[in-house]
Formats: sequence, structure tokens, C-alpha cells
Amino acid sequence: MKKRALALTVLIILSLITVTVVGAKALYVTKPVPKDERHSISEIVKPSSKWEKVAVGSGFMEGINFDRSGNIWMVSPPTGEIIKVKDDKVSVIEKYAGLLPVGAKFHKDGRLFITDVTGTLYAYDPKTRDRTTIVDSYNGSPLKGLNDLVFDQDGGLYFTEPMGSSATKPTGRVFYLPPNSKEPVLFQEGIAYPNGIAISANGQRIYISEFATNRIISVPSKNAKDARETPFVFGQFEGGIGPDGLAVDTEGNLYVAHFQAGEIVVLDASGFKYGTIRLPKDEGTFTTNLTFHNGYLYVTESSKNEVWRIEVKKEGLQPYGLQ
Repeated sequence: MKKRALALTVLIILSLITVTVVGAKALYVTKPVPKDERHSISEIVKPSSKWEKVAVGSGFMEGINFDRSGNIWMVSPPTGEIIKVKDDKVSVIEKYAGLLPVGAKFHKDGRLFITDVTGTLYAYDPKTRDRTTIVDSYNGSPLKGLNDLVFDQDGGLYFTEPMGSSATKPTGRVFYLPPNSKEPVLFQEGIAYPNGIAISANGQRIYISEFATNRIISVPSKNAKDARETPFVFGQFEGGIGPDGLAVDTEGNLYVAHFQAGEIVVLDASGFKYGTIRLPKDEGTFTTNLTFHNGYLYVTESSKNEVWRIEVKKEGLQPYGLQ
């Protein structure tokens, strides 16, 4: 009887191993090993491409994105400002005492959703100038300081909660707010300062900037068709402090604002580096956020509060707010 039980156990284990191996083959795509270097940054930007200064503001400019009319919108945490750039003119649209807006993304309905260091996610309506609190707690407890956010194709929202976490205290969390809901769901925890966040071109992965460890983590999205993929380190960097804002192009390449490095690091969909795009010499190194618009990559540099752009060969993934 014991022998039968042992034999059955072995068969079950072998079956599980077989299923795992088959699943892994289906999940992970095998690609040929290249003979030469995988990439060059010239695949992303032409050698002749030059940075252009678009605007100069104040405060600590973050959360850059475009509205449907082609205007730039940003926020500034230390000043509590919502900022708009129209025809190269920088205007402060709102200034909220006691608030520290740090991340911003447009919803399809035209509202600007904003994450705040005070622990609140709220929406600002540019037409009515109304501000509405969307989320400020989880399971009855106040949220800690929030940082960045991104909408998925269904209108669900991922947002990061880094405050209080660090390299020696990895207590940061990422939440998911389902469409038309006011109850966030815990997506990931135990992260050393989750900063920027983005969704892969196919919607299957969530990229999280683990700022305090200078790396990007990849996690299966809430809508992943196959959630068996293990969360893993997608990109590891050196120098600077850590990755901040993220953007993705239609080919699945990831663009990373490397804070205090003054550069954008570009990775392909498998995590291999194309290289870096550095800001001009003697400019600031506080590269915080980035976005695509009409063939250009736009970047905020927050030590001098400047917006820069450079022409790129790739097309940016269309954000939910412009669909």
C-alpha cells in the first residue's frame, strides 16, 4: 500500500513538472541569440537629432502629459500647482494650499487624475475647475503618500504608494482601482519606493520603477491572459539614484527617466538596453517624467524646471486619455 502511495506521489510530481515545463515553453518565447550587439541607440534617435527646450516653469515640474488639443499639462508638488503649457506659454491653472500633486494622467472623459503626496487620488475637471476625491483610503486606513499612475485599456487605474519605504525598508505598495470603482485593490507590496508605473504595449505586464534599488520590476497585469509569469527584475541601472517616470512605444520598448542621471534609458520588450539619451551638457540631471507626442519624446527636468523634447523614430503608445 505504501509502495502504491509512493508511486502515485511520484506520478503527480512528474505530472506537475511536465505541466510547468510545457507552460513555461508556451509562456516564454525562445529567440535566436544575436551574433552582434543587440541594439544601438541609433535605432531610437537619429544621430542628427538634437534636444529642443520647450518651456521653462517653476516649482518642481512632474506628471507631463498632453490633452486632446495638444496642450501640455503638468503638476508641481512643492507649490501645489496644476500647470498648462499652450503655445509655449506656461500658465498656473490651479494652486492648492496644503496639497502636493506629483503624478497626473488624463481620463477619456477629459478629467485629469492626480496622485498626491498627502495620500489622495483626485480628479480635476478642466472645464468646471472642480476637484473630486476619488480614493484616499484602503481597508479603512488612510493611504500614505502617492506618486504615479497609469490607466489600462479598460479604464482601470494602477497607482503607486512609495512614501515611508526605502532600500532598507521595502514597504511600498501598488494599487489597482477597477473601472468605475472607489475601492482600490492591493496589487503588489514589499517594494523599495515604487515610483513610476507603466503598462506594456500588449497589456500583459506592469512595469514598476523601484526607485530605491535603481531597477524596474515587471509584474503580470490584472488582465494578463497568463498570470504564471513570475514577477522579475526587468532592468537594472547604475549611477544616478533610480528610475522615475516611464513611457512605452508601440513596439513595446520602455523609456525610463533616470533621476539624477540626466538621461533617458531605453530598453526593448525583453529588457535589453538600446542605450541612453542624455540631456545636453551642463543641463540639469533631475529627469522625472516623459511622454510622447507627434514624433517627439518630451521630458521634464525638475532641478531647472524645464521641458525638453527630442525627435524619435518610434511611435508612442497612445494613452487611455487620448483614445
